[in-house]
Amino acid sequence: MPCMSDDHTRVQEFFTARAAGWDSRFPDDGPAYTAAVAELSLHEGDRVLDAGCGTGRALTPLRAAVGPSGTVVGADLTPAMLQAAVRAGRDRDGWLLLADVTALPVRSGALDAVFAAGLVAHLPRPAEDLRELARVVRPGGTLALFHPIGRAALAARQGRQITPDDLRAEPVLRPLLARSGWRMTSYVDRDDRFLALAVREG
Repeated sequence: MPCMSDDHTRVQEFFTARAAGWDSRFPDDGPAYTAAVAELSLHEGDRVLDAGCGTGRALTPLRAAVGPSGTVVGADLTPAMLQAAVRAGRDRDGWLLLADVTALPVRSGALDAVFAAGLVAHLPRPAEDLRELARVVRPGGTLALFHPIGRAALAARQGRQITPDDLRAEPVLRPLLARSGWRMTSYVDRDDRFLALAVREG
């Protein structure tokens, strides 16, 4: 794994401190993950990456979507989160990879889709980092940027205000994705769900 930047170190420290209790803090998110994975329209045998997989809550629905012949990889920067995924038994549903999603050890065009829950806010260089996700996906492949609650609900939970320059605001995210090799195809931001879907441009 490459030498970590200060941004990466901060992200790793943040999640290391929370890994052990992460799932118990958000015990009701499972159906939201399953519904979001369904929106990717994966097929039997597809190859999919859960980028910034954390404790692996998306791995089980991703495995169900691609079947036993498919490939599911969960990549995360934080060893403690991957250890929590193993303790939860989610390593049975996909390969767990200790890796920086901004510099993936994956060949170009190898994947059919990327699922990313809560990732965008933690990317140090969003345009370049989304371009790296585009690199590993074949043309026509898909990306899901997901959060189990919407921007307003998340801001309220964190005690902050939404600002117009929020990366997940549609007027910001759509051109950001376009500059990074993606075309946004749908955008939902409700209290009970955030989900932006995009297709890898050729």
